Amino acid sequence: MSRIDQAFAFQERALNLRAYRQQVLASNIANADTPNYKSRDFDFASALKGAMAGQGQSDLAMEKTSPMHLSGSGDQGLVSLQYRSSLQPSADGNTVDMDIERGEFSENAVRYEAGITFLSHQIKMLTAALQS
Repeated sequence: MSRIDQAFAFQERALNLRAYRQQVLASNIANADTPNYKSRDFDFASALKGAMAGQGQSDLAMEKTSPMHLSGSGDQGLVSLQYRSSLQPSADGNTVDMDIERGEFSENAVRYEAGITFLSHQIKMLTAALQS
C-alpha cells in the first residue's frame, strides 16, 4: 500500500494546494469592494516544492477573544500568504484587481480540474493492472 500512497502523494498535495489557492482567490474576489483590503496569494510552485520536501510551518494558535469561540489552528501547512502588489490601488486602499483575480481564479480552476482528470486516469490504470 505504501507504493500506492507514494504514487498518489504528489497529486494529493498539488490538489490540496490548488483547492486552498482557490479559496484565497475567492476571498480576494469577495472583498473587491472592502476598503483597505489587500489582495493575497502565494507562490504555488514553491509551496508544492516545500510540500514534496516535507517542510511545514508549525501550528499557529488562534486567539480566543470570547469564551464562546471555538479553538482552532491557523496552520495552512506550507503556504505563506503574501500581499499582491497592485498596479492601480483604489482610492479606498483596496488592492484587488478584478481582471487579475478572475484570470488567476480561472487558471487555477482549470489546473485543478486537470489534476483531477490525471488522478482519475492513474486510478483507472491501477485498477486495470490489478484486475489483470
